[in-house]
Amino acid sequence: MSGEEKDEDSRQGIQSIEVGVPLLRVLADHGAPMMLRDLAIAAGMPAAKAHRYLVSLVRTGLVIQDSLSGRYDLGHFALELGLACIARLDPVRMANPVLDALGEEIGETVALAVWGNMGPTIVRWVDSRRPVSVNLRTGAVMPLLHSAIGLCFVSFFDSPLLSRRIDEELQINARGDDPRAPITRAELDALVAECRQHGLSRAVGSVIPGINAFCAPVFDHEGKMVLAITGLGPAGIFPPGWSSPMARAIRKAAQAISRQLGWRGDQAGAAIRRMQSRNGPPSALK
Repeated sequence: MSGEEKDEDSRQGIQSIEVGVPLLRVLADHGAPMMLRDLAIAAGMPAAKAHRYLVSLVRTGLVIQDSLSGRYDLGHFALELGLACIARLDPVRMANPVLDALGEEIGETVALAVWGNMGPTIVRWVDSRRPVSVNLRTGAVMPLLHSAIGLCFVSFFDSPLLSRRIDEELQINARGDDPRAPITRAELDALVAECRQHGLSRAVGSVIPGINAFCAPVFDHEGKMVLAITGLGPAGIFPPGWSSPMARAIRKAAQAISRQLGWRGDQAGAAIRRMQSRNGPPSALK
């Protein structure tokens, strides 16, 4: 066999595996055991064909079949694979190439932030080709209530420390004279509701005059926020509209990282509902 033939053969792969994988995807997405007929329809194949693949998947432990109901579900080996994958996840490392691609796409400064001991903390900063003149870099801790990064954590992050930090900043804001910073729970509630409605937060010159920013949450496989990805630029070329190309690109980048971490689109809403059921809206946090 020539080298070219070998390359072609390696690219062909094992078709039977590629055909059977959709059955696993359907079971993973469905979230509950399924009858053969429903599983086959969802996977887009005849029931007889689906059954043949399921027999092999059951033998490998990737799928199990309940002896009483006949329903199929993900098996113990699928669980082992999932847990092994989760153990290898490093959100910041996985986010880096997406962050770089985002910077290239929008042509502006981008950054990653995590929740640190002192609050929302920038862990990576990538300047645009036209650097923004701001006094922010890796290690900077952002204000919670009037920065895009801070508001993103207030809106989507679940932590027992968050309430105390909100109280502290509201008190500081009330003593100051910065009209850009919320000073009451009602003002904060309105900002949070707006962020949750659009799936990301924004700052329109509220941290640095003349600089706008958007920030979107990154969720893990449990729907918990683990990162914030942000983009910022001069107000003249960085429009503040919620549906602007900048906002859409940043939200799309965050969703791409989230999917790599095992997130599914419905989990963000579920996470927010869990937060509200425990704590209520921000004004109810005590």
